[in-house]
Amino acid sequence: MNESNRQRKVAQIIQEDFAELFRKQSAESRQSFMVSVSDVKVTADLGIAKIYLSIFPQEFRKPVMKEIEENKSQYRNFIGQKMGKQVRIIPELNFYLDTSLDDVEKLERELKGQGDNPIL
Repeated sequence: MNESNRQRKVAQIIQEDFAELFRKQSAESRQSFMVSVSDVKVTADLGIAKIYLSIFPQEFRKPVMKEIEENKSQYRNFIGQKMGKQVRIIPELNFYLDTSLDDVEKLERELKGQGDNPIL
């Protein structure tokens, strides 16, 4: 099933707005962690937005995800103000932890451990 241009556009707006919001929140926090929006998928009816987040370092994942879940309604209000003019219905927001970068990190560590034996 192909994503429509409208789905992609809405997903892109959500991704950019949340990337900016999380950047600000990380900067204002006393702790040093990073939250990045790795992907956003929007359902065909634009009713649900699945937002995939990468959180580093790993020990912040649980507390940050918990805080995001607890503040979901504020996040929905935030995105509603940002995109209210473009859409009739503000999508329900579902946040997921994206761990795909863990695999990359692990692979890089393993490759570095190879010493001077290049794979190529």
